Amino acid sequence: MKREKLIGAFAISIAAALWGVDGIVLTPNLHNLNVAFVVFILHILAFMIMNTFLFREYRELKRFDRSDFITFFLIALLGGALGTMSMVHALFLVNFEKLTIVILLQKLQPIFAIALAVIFLKERMKRYYFFWASIAILAGYFLTFGFSVPNFDTGDNTMKAALFSLLAAFAFGSSTVLSKKILGKYSFQTATFYRYGFTSLIMLVIVLSAGSYVQFENITNENWLIFFIIAVTTGSGAIFLYYYGLKKVRAVIATICELFFPVTAIILDYIINDQKLSWVQWVSAIVLLLAIINLNLANSRRAAKK
Repeated sequence: MKREKLIGAFAISIAAALWGVDGIVLTPNLHNLNVAFVVFILHILAFMIMNTFLFREYRELKRFDRSDFITFFLIALLGGALGTMSMVHALFLVNFEKLTIVILLQKLQPIFAIALAVIFLKERMKRYYFFWASIAILAGYFLTFGFSVPNFDTGDNTMKAALFSLLAAFAFGSSTVLSKKILGKYSFQTATFYRYGFTSLIMLVIVLSAGSYVQFENITNENWLIFFIIAVTTGSGAIFLYYYGLKKVRAVIATICELFFPVTAIILDYIINDQKLSWVQWVSAIVLLLAIINLNLANSRRAAKK
């Protein structure tokens, strides 16, 4: 049992580190393309690859009831389409600058995940939630703006990027709640396969309705290389590892392992882009991550008492 938990934690840690590589090294290099088109290609390419070795997953459709279809659709809509588009757009807005801030703000997703769990499960909101959530949000503000007051007239995209990053946090947090539900019934392979399948269909509708399919003309050889690398590593590969690990460890352990995401991002952003955080931002980043850990620890203890 201990070995399984250790393997699960390791899998989540690797997945989180891969997401850090994606956010700093890979996805920003697709900035010459439309955001919705990028998200569509990232999912459809990975889904096509999955079909070569996971085609037997179509048999699972016989087990799907109406609730499963709705859950998978919402996971794809929130975690696949809305969350990914918001995150990619935020990364594009900062133009290779302040990437660390965008990624750290996305770590606010447990706040939304717990709030949504409370809403859907009709549980009472506890005092610890308001305390740690407030600390995390306050830290997120200082991480983004330092001691400065936001100036909307400067033309700086930091504020817009921060808002899209928060939208991504909300979408990913919602998807996490739904993913935990679906993993109680289906394997991590099935969950990954249909998450990408449903997302591909949703993004196809968005791309066709917006006329973004013309972006095929703008794809460079470098873009195709980046798309392929993401598809097999930081995209579907990381989701496979994450879902695999999520079935073996408690949510609080998963949250701590996910810290490899921002830590990897900070290190790579410094090495590759020479981006440094000020002392205020460093303190804010540490406080934010500690608040998220404590929020999950308290939530885990409460769940264990039931």
